Amino acid sequence: MMNILEHVKKYEKQIIQDRRYLHQYPEIGFELPNTQKYIQQRLDEMGIAHKQCGVVPPDIKEKYAVAGFGSQDYCTGVVATIGQGSPCILLRADMDALPIEEQVDCEFTSKNPGVMHACGHDSHVAMLLGAAQILKDREAELQGTVKLLFQPGEEWGYGSKLMIDDGLLQNPKVDAAFGIHIMPDQQAGTLSVHKGTLTQAMDTYIVTIQGNGGHSSQPHKTIDANMIMNQLYTSLNLLMTREADPNHSVTFSVGAMSGGTATNIIPDKAVLQGNMRSYDQQTRDHLCQRIPEMIDHTVKAWRGEYHTIEFHTPTTYNNPQFIDEITPFLKHVVGAENVVDNGYLGGSEDFSYISQEVPSAFVVLGTGKEGEAPVHNPRMRQNEEIFKYGAALHANVAIEWLKQQHK
Repeated sequence: MMNILEHVKKYEKQIIQDRRYLHQYPEIGFELPNTQKYIQQRLDEMGIAHKQCGVVPPDIKEKYAVAGFGSQDYCTGVVATIGQGSPCILLRADMDALPIEEQVDCEFTSKNPGVMHACGHDSHVAMLLGAAQILKDREAELQGTVKLLFQPGEEWGYGSKLMIDDGLLQNPKVDAAFGIHIMPDQQAGTLSVHKGTLTQAMDTYIVTIQGNGGHSSQPHKTIDANMIMNQLYTSLNLLMTREADPNHSVTFSVGAMSGGTATNIIPDKAVLQGNMRSYDQQTRDHLCQRIPEMIDHTVKAWRGEYHTIEFHTPTTYNNPQFIDEITPFLKHVVGAENVVDNGYLGGSEDFSYISQEVPSAFVVLGTGKEGEAPVHNPRMRQNEEIFKYGAALHANVAIEWLKQQHK
């Protein structure tokens, strides 16, 4: 049997071709019909069994619509399986894009105006498709089952949860999970592997405040929604400074505030949108209890009414024992000298829902160099020569970890 790196080189051109196609046709959210169709066609070409996965419940659909994400009727996830029996390892790639106008001039620039794969999910899918081909070639070698997850809605922080609720981790039961995220501003070929909590939890609150509008010369006859909103802004930001341990990194940011139409009208309604980011679970639990209390007391103190929409994405947790088990398989692909620990990741990642259910590892593959445009930037570029290593990492972890479980 050829070396895994020699094997993946057979499919390097196809991996790049897959990535370039997906980069040209990015889609946003849970509903990615063209992306789903392309993945299904590629899996069919490889002879890999697959099925659709994910349902958007009415309450979730309504929450995202109210939050300004538009109407998403379907979750277009794809789950494929290779091999049979237990144990079972899950390999994951997210596949949604961002509402960003691309500013990169290349032969495969986005053809969808205002939408760009600026977080590398196109390359995540391409790498996993490459791994799928290797695993299919070596199916007789697999001592268990590999489940491949192609997931929408990561940028909305909830896609994996929709698929878990639709049975992702069952039939066969998933025993461990592995995922990769690229970073274009980290040295190409390096692999950051961090044990324990990796990403921030994100807790979002959209508060619609109902007051009683009127003339600005008669504030005593009104319930000023704008004033309540500003009081709430201050109270929530002060909460972090007084009830979070200074040693625990916690931020609260209000990203949007709206209310009113003219200087001489006290508005009837105002909306505040903010989110908290945290790493420590005990601190998060406390503040997630206190934030709704603060909202309730602040609004009611000024005789207003309110409605809150909440979104909660937990931290991604890298299981130390699982990390120890797979590290030799990672080093075999990228070299021991290229396996590093860059510590926490800023931001959130909805692989977290999976990592809360099964032992998991989420690693970061450098595809550029320091100083290059980062993710979520309209000028983001990647070194395509690195994608084959991502495919090899997926495949090698799956093959060797399944073998290890039978020793």
